[in-house]
Amino acid sequence: MGESSETVKPSYLGLLNAVAVGELGGEVLFNAWAGATKDPNVKALCETVALREAEHARAFAKRIDELGFSVRHRDDPGLADRVVKAKSKKLSDVEKFEQLGFSRAPKDGKDIFARFFDDLTIDIHTGELLGRYISEERDTGRRLRACYATLAPDAVTPAETTKAAKPVKPAKKKHKSKH
Repeated sequence: MGESSETVKPSYLGLLNAVAVGELGGEVLFNAWAGATKDPNVKALCETVALREAEHARAFAKRIDELGFSVRHRDDPGLADRVVKAKSKKLSDVEKFEQLGFSRAPKDGKDIFARFFDDLTIDIHTGELLGRYISEERDTGRRLRACYATLAPDAVTPAETTKAAKPVKPAKKKHKSKH
């Protein structure tokens, strides 16, 4: 009985919103790159990353909705320029990796996700979602650096190569007929 009909705003709502909005931009960026590249391995990787970004954006929007709130869309002033680079037919894939910031691990060695769980009020469902998101984002970074290392082996130091995941070739999809 003593419950209020007013929803209490979680302290981590801003984080969830930032992820939801940012991942939408990532989906646009990687779809643009996938549509522009001639390299089938880069295309496959960009399509995988775009799918992940799309799923993250929607999963976080769903979680925000479940908490009783809506995503607040914020403009990313640099997104349009990044998409232009990703779509470019004049830039090579190596140049795109370098100019878009996907060729190297962060220079300071810091993990941008390391503080996501500092808020001790994060509920179980949100924690699970954040954990999966962080794991997939770290994997995406490794895959992007590995792809770059394959395209530009002379540009990557041995230490960076060991941080990069082995390139994963996309599995061929089998279509089962139900006839």
